Parts: sequence; structure tokens; C-alpha cells
Amino acid sequence: MRFSPVALAIALAGLSVSTSLQGQRADAQIDPRSMALLMQGRAAAASGNLDGATDLIETALAVDPRNRAAFLELATVATRQGLPGKAIRLYREALTIEPNDVAALRGQGEALVAKGAMEAARENLARIKTLCAKKPCPEATTLASVIAKGPPPSAAPATKVPETADASK
Repeated sequence: MRFSPVALAIALAGLSVSTSLQGQRADAQIDPRSMALLMQGRAAAASGNLDGATDLIETALAVDPRNRAAFLELATVATRQGLPGKAIRLYREALTIEPNDVAALRGQGEALVAKGAMEAARENLARIKTLCAKKPCPEATTLASVIAKGPPPSAAPATKVPETADASK
């Protein structure tokens, strides 16, 4: 009699955990509608319509938020639009789904270099090299060359404070 409430609580906890695990889809089972929207978004990006591509790919993510390829493509579009901060966030979302995605690590590293975060980009490079081990890894080579070039001049920190016209007031 004393153990029935405890046993009942354990049974209910086990039931709720098993039910939630059954409801999750595997990464390979992305909604086909989401994949179709992603393909349309890629075509729009290839034709130069970056705003249209962004809309289509964001819709693909609304249909299926587990579509890692959509996060990667949206990050690529953000990079082409000159938005490395947004690209970093989108690559982080892709890495949340698959932490060992070397393409996402490379893309995030390149965006980090564009923002001037060289140390974080080097950490991504080290992680890629660890994941690739002894296999040839073009992502590591690409990111290493981007790091070697360094950040663009616009990402360099400002050293001179602009003077204001109203400094005498």
C-alpha cells in the first residue's frame, strides 16, 4: 500500500517519456513540402533574388524546423547579403541539429572571420580538423585560407573616435 503512489508516479513518468520520444522524427525524415520550398529558395538565390530566397527558405523552416539544409542555405544567403551576424546565428541553429556538421562549422568560421572574431574561427577550424581526423578535408583547407587572409577592413575595430560638430556646446 505504501509503495503504490511511488510506483504509480514512476509508471506515469516512464509513460510520458516514452510518448515524447515516439513523437520525434528522425533527421532523415524532413517534410517533403519543406524540401520543395528549399529547392525553390535555392533557385531564387541562384538567380540573384536574395529576398525571395530568404522568404522561401524561412517558409521551409516554418514547415519543418528540423530542416538543417534550410538553415545552411539561409545562412549562405545572409552571407551574400553582407549579414555575417545573422549567418553566425543560422549556422549555430544548424549545429544545434547536427553538432558535427563540418560544412556548418566552416560557414560559421568564415562568418566569424568577417565579423573579426578570429579566435572563435580558429576554434571552429580546430574542431573541423578533429572531426576530419586523417581524411582529406576541404572544409578545413578553405577555413584555414580565410583565417590566413584575416578579417575584411570593415571588420577591423575603429581606433579613432569621430569628432562632432557640436563639441563646443
